Amino acid sequence: MSQVYIGLVHYPVLNRKNEVIASAITSIDLHDLGRLACTYDLPTCYIITPLVDQQDLAKRLIKYWCEGTGKEHHPNRAEALELLKLVNTTEKAVEDIESREGVNPEIWATSARKREKKAHLFTYREARIHLASSSNPVLLLFGTAWGLAPDLIEKCDRILTPILGKSNYNHLSVRCAAAIILDRLLGREDT
Repeated sequence: MSQVYIGLVHYPVLNRKNEVIASAITSIDLHDLGRLACTYDLPTCYIITPLVDQQDLAKRLIKYWCEGTGKEHHPNRAEALELLKLVNTTEKAVEDIESREGVNPEIWATSARKREKKAHLFTYREARIHLASSSNPVLLLFGTAWGLAPDLIEKCDRILTPILGKSNYNHLSVRCAAAIILDRLLGREDT
C-alpha cells in the first residue's frame, strides 16, 4: 500500500480574483490537519509557505502545544501537532519524502473546480484502488484560500475529482474537504 503524506499549501494559491497569492496560516487549520494526519496514521502533514512571519507563527503554535503547559493539558493535541512539518515549497516536501522513502512521491492535487482535461483525473474509487495496489508514496495537496494555483496543479500527476454534495454550493473549508477526502481514500470500509 502507498504511504500517503499531505500538504497544506499556502503558496501558490488563488484569491477570489484568481490571482496567485500566499495565504495566511490559521491555527484551526494546523490543529485539524494534524488531527487528520494522526487519525489516518499519516507520517507527516507539510505546512507549505515561503512567508517567514507565517512560519514563525506556526512554530510558536506548535511549540506551545508540543511542549510545556499545552502538552501537559492536552497530550493528544501534542501527538497530532508533532506530525506537522513546515517547508517553504512543495518541492521541499517532495525532497523530504524522497529522503524518507527512497523514491519521489506521486503528487496529487485536490480541487473544488471541475476540470475539462480528463486525462489526469482520478475518482475516489480509482484513487483508493491505486493506493492499495501501489507501493509508491503519494503527496496529497490541499489548497487554502480559493484553491491551488493552476501552475501547481499542472505539475501534479493526478487530480482528484471535486467533492459533490447534494446542492450546487461548492466551497468547503480546507479542513472539511481534507476530512472527507482522507476518509474516502483511507477510511475503513466496514464502518
